[in-house]
Amino acid sequence: MPSPHVRHRLFDAGFRAIAASGADRWLKGIAQGRGIILTFHHVDPAPARAYAPNGILTITPDFLDEVLVTLRAKGFEVVGLDSVPERLARPAGGRPFVVLTFDDGYRDNARHAAPILRRHRVPWTLFVTSDFAQGRGRLWWIELERAIGRLDRIRLSQDGAPPLDLPAVTAPEKTEAFAALYRRLRGGPEERLLATIAGLCEDAGIAAGRVANELCLSWEELRHLAADPDLTIGAHTIAHPMLAKHGEERARHEIGEGRERIARAIGRPVRHLSYPIGDPSSAGAREFAIARELGFDTAVTTRPGHLFPGHAGHLHALPRVSVNGLHQSRAALGALLSGVPFLAWNRGRRLNVD
Repeated sequence: MPSPHVRHRLFDAGFRAIAASGADRWLKGIAQGRGIILTFHHVDPAPARAYAPNGILTITPDFLDEVLVTLRAKGFEVVGLDSVPERLARPAGGRPFVVLTFDDGYRDNARHAAPILRRHRVPWTLFVTSDFAQGRGRLWWIELERAIGRLDRIRLSQDGAPPLDLPAVTAPEKTEAFAALYRRLRGGPEERLLATIAGLCEDAGIAAGRVANELCLSWEELRHLAADPDLTIGAHTIAHPMLAKHGEERARHEIGEGRERIARAIGRPVRHLSYPIGDPSSAGAREFAIARELGFDTAVTTRPGHLFPGHAGHLHALPRVSVNGLHQSRAALGALLSGVPFLAWNRGRRLNVD
């Protein structure tokens, strides 16, 4: 498997090739959908660090502003998630639409993103993990980054898997170590992932489970933010588990109770769901059915793709387009908005809901 640096160089080359060839213009007619749901996580002006394996989740406020300016220039209409079912059911024609979604409930969304969104007068959706709002829970991907950042060597032995013994002194070594552990741990049970990362945190002198209180919006902050009429708050489960790795009872409780906690806290109904992680290994047909049975209007994945009329029959398995912090360029943005990369990534499938 190519290293993270090589993969992102290949992505960059692809985006530049699409822009240079004009494919984002002349293939748009067959690649671009009726609409797009964009995914964001962190919005932070801090300079990028040499070791930042979660950098894919962070864009700058300036780039968020550029995204909104570009959407307007390309004729997109920014709408709220509430309007998506009706938009997909409309006859063909009219302007393409885009929905702005932010996952997890980070404090920097209120500090850095909200002022820009208000200035542009656009609706947006914030998906909240209720444990994070209570200052607990495991943002394990950040814990893993921080633990490796403090350690000089990573050793891991697990039953049935070759041991890992990786140097982690330089920034490139730490990045490679993060990628190796991430691949190893994501492929196994979530309980093992959480226990292993807790052990690495202990080795590094970090208290696991403290990141949410530091980085995520509290219930009080969310209630204040919810006063914005352009903001929709959606559910992102209780504890951010990879739902497909758990039994149906746990999955149903995470989805339903996560919504109820948010509704009680902000005093309004919660109609939309974002599946944590959201790829096929984390959310599939069972989770889509649960979301539908529990009465959500829509539920979004992280499966890549645009929205087409056929998605009107799959409102609980909607794809999204991630705005990647490692590709904050006009070429990348133009390619993603055109839909051209998804022709290859999804092997020609438009719906990507199986």
